[in-house]
Amino acid sequence: MVHKHDGAKQGISSIGKSMHYSVGAIIQKNKKFLLIDRAAPPYGFAGLGGHIDEQESPEQAIKREVQEESNLKVKNCTLLYEEEVSNNKCVEGIDVHHWYVFACTAKGKTRRDEHETKSMGWYSKEDIKKLRLEPVWEHWFRKLKVI
Repeated sequence: MVHKHDGAKQGISSIGKSMHYSVGAIIQKNKKFLLIDRAAPPYGFAGLGGHIDEQESPEQAIKREVQEESNLKVKNCTLLYEEEVSNNKCVEGIDVHHWYVFACTAKGKTRRDEHETKSMGWYSKEDIKKLRLEPVWEHWFRKLKVI
């Protein structure tokens, strides 16, 4: 299913720059984290997520992004972090994002989005320490004390 995006929800950051709103999902199973290797900039391994569309809530966006990228259906999500992150350039050239990062439980069989990802898998903390993470996800995994 191809989702027609309404365009990323935009705002003005605390430093007066254009800003997008984004969501990220921390999904764990058997002490491993579900990550994708991004096929488009910003490159690196990352949790599932993306921009919040103009008319979406963060909760709606995380459910949509998880389903688009992995085929999983989010059962529950709990907000872990809400934070403005600078030096976080997206494919649209905006480098400030207001993030909502959720711990999510999900059900279903994973199937990766072949357009957005090179690979998808479950990674332990030890694995994650060796991966080249997308910079913002390095930030989140440091906050979570994974790395």
